[in-house]
Amino acid sequence: MRLLPSLVTFPYLFIGNVGLAQIPPTAAPQKQAALDLPLAKETDDGFQVPSPHPKFQFPRDHGSHPDFKIEWWYLTGHLFGPQNERLGYQATFFRRSGPKTPVPSSHSERFRSDEIHLFHAALLDERTGTFLHQEQLLRTGWNAQSSATKLSVQIGDASLRAGETDPELFLLESHIRDEAHFNLQLRPTKPLVVFGKDGISRKGDSPTAASWYLTFPRLRTEGSLRIGSRTIPVHGETWMDHEISSSQLTGEQSGWDWAGIQFEDGREIMTYRLRRKDGSTDPASSLSWVSADGKTTQYSAQEFRWEADGKWKSPHTSAQYPLPVRLTCTDPATGTPVEFLLKPIALDQELGGSKSGLAYWEGACRVLRDGKVVGSAYVELTGYSNDLSERLK
Repeated sequence: MRLLPSLVTFPYLFIGNVGLAQIPPTAAPQKQAALDLPLAKETDDGFQVPSPHPKFQFPRDHGSHPDFKIEWWYLTGHLFGPQNERLGYQATFFRRSGPKTPVPSSHSERFRSDEIHLFHAALLDERTGTFLHQEQLLRTGWNAQSSATKLSVQIGDASLRAGETDPELFLLESHIRDEAHFNLQLRPTKPLVVFGKDGISRKGDSPTAASWYLTFPRLRTEGSLRIGSRTIPVHGETWMDHEISSSQLTGEQSGWDWAGIQFEDGREIMTYRLRRKDGSTDPASSLSWVSADGKTTQYSAQEFRWEADGKWKSPHTSAQYPLPVRLTCTDPATGTPVEFLLKPIALDQELGGSKSGLAYWEGACRVLRDGKVVGSAYVELTGYSNDLSERLK
């Protein structure tokens, strides 16, 4: 899950049963059957809906899919410097298509009005608590583009590309105004994961609320980072989502809570809790474990629990975010319940939505079990300052 802009009516930008008797259900079972109903082939406004059993072709499908309305390439990572610096970073490239209308003959590829791109960047310095972030919003054309044949996305001075001679090497470059600059090289150390049943990640009981959800859960990351006048070499790990859809939420949903967790034992969890307007958990919510060799085990909404372990009120928007997060689920390796605390490295990691109009919390966290650090995570909390249901239907 992830977030898209409000301009031009755009939205943001998103397991077995063993041992689960101790985890109370969080969603109405009678709603679950609706998630098995067939999907529509396209939306009312003519955009494609992801179909089951997709036959992806790479490196082409790392690129853009203009027949779908909403798409994003989402990178979050934990970096370390030579003097034990710890930094969290986010770089997100969004593509959003406008209404499908005939293109006038005077239409210019250098300044299109039928598609926009939004870029979010953020950087957290643990030692100082400094949190920098920036948004850029541009029409497709002269200074924004996303290739449909390969991974090549550029929005203003930010870019994400595959290497010219090595398609498994990804190159990320980004600025946060003149305050920070990253130049990073990322290489997968685990296979690509496609989340969901039959290749489809359902987001609600609507026949269009679904996505193709492609993830590299671990990318070895190296490069340089400039903060102010200081440039340092950095290394670490990055999580990369590429999600493709034409509708992400139903009218009954107000937002979501998401986490990508990288454990020290080489496994990962990807989970999202879709929140309904009455505060309950939508049955389309999901949690997936990724094993050390890249195999997935998926749990339904009734089979895990996402709870607040406190609250943080933003001094910028007055939104109240449920932080830290307590996550309870079953470990497929043992078949027994486990509980993790996702504890922010700093509480103030809210992105204010200066261009999109949608503030949300996206932050670097430590992962604790019984008080011991067992991994790192990024957590995203949306819909606490704005209702997203009308933006992502």
